[in-house]
Amino acid sequence: MTHFAGRTYWLIGASEGLGRALAKRLDDEGARVILSARNADRLEELSGTLQNARVLPLDVTDTTAVREAAASVGPIDGVIYNAGAYEPMRATDWDSDAALRMSDVNFTGALRVLGEVVPSFVKDGQGDITLVGSLAGYRGLPAAIGYGASKAALVSLAETMRFDLKGTGVTVRLVNPGFIKTRLTKKNNFRMPMLMTPEHAAERVLSAMKKRRFRTDFPAPFSWGIRCFEYLPDILLYRGK
Repeated sequence: MTHFAGRTYWLIGASEGLGRALAKRLDDEGARVILSARNADRLEELSGTLQNARVLPLDVTDTTAVREAAASVGPIDGVIYNAGAYEPMRATDWDSDAALRMSDVNFTGALRVLGEVVPSFVKDGQGDITLVGSLAGYRGLPAAIGYGASKAALVSLAETMRFDLKGTGVTVRLVNPGFIKTRLTKKNNFRMPMLMTPEHAAERVLSAMKKRRFRTDFPAPFSWGIRCFEYLPDILLYRGK
């Protein structure tokens, strides 16, 4: 079991929602937390409520900024990639700028960060990586252009890293939540099954981080239903399309 006291975690996507709640829980557990996101004011406000936190503003879409942040972050025990962008979008209402922005934040930003962190973890023979994906990454869903595809890419990335980093001392885990009540999900105009508070979701992520298990999907049974879609034949799923 992972113990957090005295360990340093770089939490990327800490200013709002799940990230903000997770920062508080890590702080409660005695961890040192490096808070990153684009909104420096929100990070400073959050830092003022924590016992041992440092603010490091960061735009994950800026390669140079990521490299500079990684160089300045100092020794860390783990990194949590929780940066996310979301706009509901159907293929009939395609917005290229929004789709590319989601892809850049949700997936390519993770590549930028991990490209700076993973080599040092491998060299040291230790390190803890938590990638926050989404249940939307398991199957193409309506009105998820940009978001679903970028989360699917993040799932694939985590699976590949799990294979490749076996035996290196580096732990990789993937956490896929369902709907969380945040400023992003407020954009939805449909009923969201089993909608969670950020605090509830943070507890689930923290619980996952205490174990070495690779994949954690929640909440059940909603996550079970989503995973079942993977096994439906296309003739049923797209019937009449």
